[in-house]
Amino acid sequence: MSEARTDLLSKIPNNVELSSDKRLQRALEQWLPNYLGWWDQVGPAGFSKDEIYLRTAISVDSAGWAHFDYVRMPEYRWGIFLAPPEEGRTIGFGDLLGEPAWQEVPGQFRNTLRRLIVTQGDTEPASVEQQRMLGRTAPSLYDLRNLFQVNVEEGRHLWAMVYLLHRYFGKDGREEAEALLERRSGDADKPRILGAFNEPISNWIDFFMFTMFTDRDGKYQLAALAESGFDPLSRTCRFMLTEEAHHMFVGETGIDRLVARSAELTKKDPNGDARTQGALDLPTIQKYINFWYSRSLDLFGGEISSNAADFFASGLKGRYKERDQPDHAALEGAYPMDVVEAGRLSTREVPLRTAMNEVLRDNYVEDCQRAIDKWNRSIAKAGLELTLGLPSKRFHRAIGIYAGLPFDPAGNLISAETWQERRGKWLPSESDRAFIGQLMQPVHERGRIANWLAPPAKGINGQPFDYEYVRFAPDRS
Repeated sequence: MSEARTDLLSKIPNNVELSSDKRLQRALEQWLPNYLGWWDQVGPAGFSKDEIYLRTAISVDSAGWAHFDYVRMPEYRWGIFLAPPEEGRTIGFGDLLGEPAWQEVPGQFRNTLRRLIVTQGDTEPASVEQQRMLGRTAPSLYDLRNLFQVNVEEGRHLWAMVYLLHRYFGKDGREEAEALLERRSGDADKPRILGAFNEPISNWIDFFMFTMFTDRDGKYQLAALAESGFDPLSRTCRFMLTEEAHHMFVGETGIDRLVARSAELTKKDPNGDARTQGALDLPTIQKYINFWYSRSLDLFGGEISSNAADFFASGLKGRYKERDQPDHAALEGAYPMDVVEAGRLSTREVPLRTAMNEVLRDNYVEDCQRAIDKWNRSIAKAGLELTLGLPSKRFHRAIGIYAGLPFDPAGNLISAETWQERRGKWLPSESDRAFIGQLMQPVHERGRIANWLAPPAKGINGQPFDYEYVRFAPDRS
């Protein structure tokens, strides 16, 4: 098995030898106008004629996989790229441990694999739709450029999943690819599949939280799928993780800059009120952490899941860094889990395979806590004693064993009445959103930034913060 050459001259750049399969090539080239129509209809609004300083994937070589240049977004070169194959790769976990990885879809897992791919694929266009209007209130050209980088790469990730559907699932796959362009984030009749991808992202606080917490879920889902015994899916996800890192960087550093500015202006204000200084206060930032973190926890699925056990047993979806695990069969172990029984919390030992969603979720929680610790260092640096924190995994859940139950942020089970009384202290209120709406005034001048946000420590691709990240067209649409 050798690595295919990279073809950058085709209508669809790729390293999957698309030109050798004319039927597949024609099908994807026919899907391209539909994709561009979707992008024009619900992609970034108002910047189609502007030149954005973007990176474009041109290979899968870790030493130089991306090229930076000015691009109009509708002309971006979305491509299909798979990570290099591993000679002699075998299935790394489950009941088929050690058997050769599949290069074609095994018939007994066809429907399950298709569902996994469609669910992952559906998240990619959803986030573009959610973020459609954000460019109009960008706090700086640096942030505007980062928004559009996330958008175009989510579009490329959609292409990655659509390629798998077209290449390996025949007529069913082609129909699923069309449906990916028909669903709409937040639509009452045709919503996106997963709840967090139907939430409105109406301001840049939402955007930073989404790219921090929801895109980080994406990291762990892609990492688990990168272990798949279906080798084309594994290779696709391995390369997607390369691009996903920037999306999480945008969120994690964006919140750090938000927190640093909030702490600075809190310290500066005689009454310790960042809002009177034209910035967001730390308690409200905590509310947004509570909201987006809890919504993102739901994306991992139920804590006790027969589906997760089946995915693992079949070699379809592994654990995070499965190769580092001591036992790849996971037949003997158990996972301690807090469950609600007779109105009280108690600890139960859950068979490891049925706890695979929770295992992945706990890896995610640890990663999120690392970021929280970093933000708290920024607060301490400003001389404040306040700290931010992650709420309990039981707080504000809509999926799993805690769904709909009234837990406070510390994880205590409380009455429904108490939950309703205190909800506004724990989650963003209408007044919070109204205040943030007032802050969301665009700053589209080179080298300037909105008052509520600190500038980044450094720019993109070695460029300074005051670089011309966006070149506006004279007749912007």
